[in-house]
Amino acid sequence: MRGTMIHALGDIRSEQLPDPIVTAGTDAIIRTVATCVCESDLWPYRGIEPVEHPHPMGHEYVGIVEEVGDQVTTVTPGQFVIGSFATSDNTCPNCRNGYQSACVHREFMTTCQAEYVRIPHADGTLAATGARPDAGHIPSLPTLSDVMGTGWYAEVRPGSTAVVVGDGAVGLCGVLAARELGAERIIAMSRHADRQKLATAFGATDIVSERGDEGFTRIREMTDGIGADSVLECVGTGESMTQALRSTRPGGNVGFVGVPHDVRLSGERLFFSHVGLRGGPAPVRRFLPDLIDRVLHGRIDPGQVFDLILPWAEVAEGHQAMDERRAIKALLQP
Repeated sequence: MRGTMIHALGDIRSEQLPDPIVTAGTDAIIRTVATCVCESDLWPYRGIEPVEHPHPMGHEYVGIVEEVGDQVTTVTPGQFVIGSFATSDNTCPNCRNGYQSACVHREFMTTCQAEYVRIPHADGTLAATGARPDAGHIPSLPTLSDVMGTGWYAEVRPGSTAVVVGDGAVGLCGVLAARELGAERIIAMSRHADRQKLATAFGATDIVSERGDEGFTRIREMTDGIGADSVLECVGTGESMTQALRSTRPGGNVGFVGVPHDVRLSGERLFFSHVGLRGGPAPVRRFLPDLIDRVLHGRIDPGQVFDLILPWAEVAEGHQAMDERRAIKALLQP
């Protein structure tokens, strides 16, 4: 099969790799219909995360079940499925508490930019759509595997004011999620005209392009000097985390879903802020049934974040285009 490997900083290759096989009774093999490049894939691509040896890439996927292990009971060959970037049995205490991404049997998917993928713990990881979706739904469904579910993982309440820090695919999906969760005012922090336009289409009521002290001051001015009820931090840098914390009102919440890199927090500052802080890998599997329904019924269209569609063989261009901000997110299809 064709699959993606990273060999070193900036060195992404589409190669012929061995087909995956069932290695446990809880496995499934899917034929990938669509996958994509994630913003988090850019950390090793840019050398911020070391690449010590060549390894496969990709953790977002939708596809057709080809084969299942003898213990799999909830999906069958021929079904169209979507799975989380983190596997889960969906039965352990953490899963039952709604944190499938902290499953005691969790594995992070890392092989999904490929024509075929082995899915561990298929019963608890995969969600079937029923009938095969129309082609027009395909761009939106892969977002549910990660970025839309990640954007959904925030404590946004009806009638609230929400701020989204970051205008990548996760941030834009966070804007869409805030709208769906009932926020009355949604402030998107974005410095790029194309992303500002999409944020507005997704439900942003205001755009703030400033950063640092100017950005914090602008948010405070827009919220009567108090700050936002909820802030979604979608980048994962020290600057973005500081921006998020400073933009939140006392008693408000920050949901941080950007993978942290060199983020340092002052315990004293956090203590006196009265700001709640919760983050981590989003429990996407918890949200999948609801999000699938919203996509298939036309309520949300998160696939608009894909502004570059490429065949498998051009996956290197997908990484490069996103790295250079020529694309928000790249979709890969056969």
